[in-house]
Amino acid sequence: MTTKDPESEHPSVTLFRQYLRICTVQPNPDYGGAITFLEERARQLGLSCQKIEVVPGFVITVLTWPGTNPSLPSILLNSHTDVVPVFKEHWHHDPFEAFKDSEGYIYARGSQDMKSVSIQYLEAVRRLKSEGHRFPRTIHMTFVPDEEVGGHKGMELFVKRPEFQALRAGFVLDEGLANPTDAFTVFYSERSPWWVQVTSTGKPGHASRFIEDTAAEKL
Repeated sequence: MTTKDPESEHPSVTLFRQYLRICTVQPNPDYGGAITFLEERARQLGLSCQKIEVVPGFVITVLTWPGTNPSLPSILLNSHTDVVPVFKEHWHHDPFEAFKDSEGYIYARGSQDMKSVSIQYLEAVRRLKSEGHRFPRTIHMTFVPDEEVGGHKGMELFVKRPEFQALRAGFVLDEGLANPTDAFTVFYSERSPWWVQVTSTGKPGHASRFIEDTAAEKL
């Protein structure tokens, strides 16, 4: 992420860097620090904050902006708080310093996957509320743990709980990438499996022999 004047950054960028400095790296994420950060955002934005502990130490944080017609299915904006491990010896800057260079580029683990998206959700809500907007549908923002290692102690358990059903989600946006332009790329069922079975026949034999027309060669 860049800004033309690195010394005078937008408040959302400052917030982004604060979030990046919370070391939620696997395998020992500082989830407590992330939750405290999110609770403060809820307080500042005038949103309710619900914490659902699905496993001891693993909490789903839900920030909610009520709609004018809560009987309608809600909008759910999901993101995860944990980030993948780092090998600091391969970094030019501390991956949890959120260093910003003279051109305004920010270096940190989690900057793309996916703390930038979390801050985009929060900034969008802040801006819309400050402009006086209200929407018929309730908007929920969920911040989940454990995603980078399978979500078994996060979303996998949360969707089975009554607290999730109570959200009445009708439309969900999940993980994405920061985009410097106004063009948006949308993926639907990006990782649905498509199984293809291929049968190859050929001459068998030991690998020490130079056999022609083998099945592996044809594949």
